[in-house]
Formats: sequence, structure tokens, C-alpha cells
Amino acid sequence: MSRKRRPNKYVYRSIVLAGVAAVKLFRVPVIASGVEHFPADEVIKGLDRKVVPGKGAVVAITHFGYLDFVFAEYLIWKQIKVHMRYLVTKKAARKKFVGAVCEWCEHIVVDRSDGAAAYTESVEKLHRGDYLAVLPEAGVSRSFTVRQLKTGAVRMAAEAGVPIIPVSVWGGHRMLTRGHGLSVKAVWKTPVRIHVGEQLWVDPNASVTEETVRLQKVLQAGIDECIDTYPEEPPAGAWWMPVSRGGSAMTPEEQVILDEADRAKYKITG
Repeated sequence: MSRKRRPNKYVYRSIVLAGVAAVKLFRVPVIASGVEHFPADEVIKGLDRKVVPGKGAVVAITHFGYLDFVFAEYLIWKQIKVHMRYLVTKKAARKKFVGAVCEWCEHIVVDRSDGAAAYTESVEKLHRGDYLAVLPEAGVSRSFTVRQLKTGAVRMAAEAGVPIIPVSVWGGHRMLTRGHGLSVKAVWKTPVRIHVGEQLWVDPNASVTEETVRLQKVLQAGIDECIDTYPEEPPAGAWWMPVSRGGSAMTPEEQVILDEADRAKYKITG
């Protein structure tokens, strides 16, 4: 059995700074709104946000492309120097490099067929004061609308007594998503629009289902805000626009069918 690597904030910082450099290199305009909804009382010294017990948060991020988490981390680090802890699938963590990064950066490996252990670890990190990044759609939305969410983000926030910070990302899917590979042309100067919603506090006695639907609506409202204020006008029938906006993306109904097939695979791949 290989020896587990110790957490190393400098590895995390190096990865973040490499991402910041890449955004500049490819001249990607990152246009954010709602940043006033990030906590204003964080203690920051230099390039570090002080982790304080009771000061954690669940950061719920939309998931239309494979780089959405990069831009969410880019924004939150630029604003309050947070090293978010991510939930990484067991399938992805099997790769040696990804597994090493998870250990160095204190990310959480989750088995999608049985997430109990990852849930417990997540709540512990929230109590410790970490920010936990969650992609509550549990997979890429191919309709480019916020699909039905898993309840984990709401349950963890309620149990840990921390807020949910909704982060809607639009434009990153134009660079890399299911069925559309990464290329310099796709990334070069492609705008990314991010909207941060008001913090959501979940009453421990509230309905998990109702609160999860509320989070879904807030995330979708953020996406609508991003689309309405996006700096580029999409061509008619653009593949990266939802059908409700005149695009040619998969319909939500078609997506539901394929999502069910994906969930069956997760039971095998983890």
C-alpha cells in the first residue's frame, strides 16, 4: 500500500496560480457579479485565508463544462484566498496524479455508488472551517440548464450549520464539455461569466427536498443572469445555448434519459 501524502498548501497554491496564469495567457475575460455575497469577515494574511472552526461554507457550483470548477476557484481565490476542498469521484482519483493532488490539497474522494464516508468527511471539514466545493448536479448538464440536484449540498450545510454560496458559471462549457474537446481556439478570448448568489442558510428542520429545489432555482437564476449579460451574441442555433434560448443543445427531457444510463454506470465505476 502506498504511503498517503501529507497536505501541502503550497502545492494547492501552485495549482491555483498556474490557473490564474493560464487565464491571463489565453486572455479569457472572467466577468463576475454578486461578489459582495462572499463573506466579508474572512481573515486573510498575504496569500492565505485563515481557516477558523465554524467559518466554513458549501460552495454550490453549476456544472455545464469540465472547466467550471476552475473558474469558480479562480474567482473565490482572487476574492478571499480560499483553498476549496472538492469532491472528486473515485473513478477520477484512481489516476495516480489525480489521487496525489487529492491528498496534497485535502480533496474528498467520493464513491458515487456509496457516498456515506465522503459525506461524513465533508461535514467534518465544514465544521473545521473549510470551504467545500460541490457540483450538486452530480455530472455535466448537457442541456445547459441546471438539472435536478442531489440533496448532499443542502444536507451538509444544514448539519454543519454553514451557508451555501451559489455560484453559476456560464461560458466555460464552450471550452470543454461532453462531446466538445479542448482546443486553443475554443479557449482563446472566450468570455466566462460568473454570478454569485446570496448566501442560503438551511434550517435543520426544513424539508431537504424543498431546500434543494430552492437551490436549483437560485443557480438557474444565476445562469439566466449570466446569459442575459454575456458579452457575446450567440449565433442562431448555437450548440452551446439551451433550446429555451434558441440553441441546439440537448433538451432537458432527452437529458433525463441519458442521465439514468449514466447512474447505472456509476454503480460500477464508483
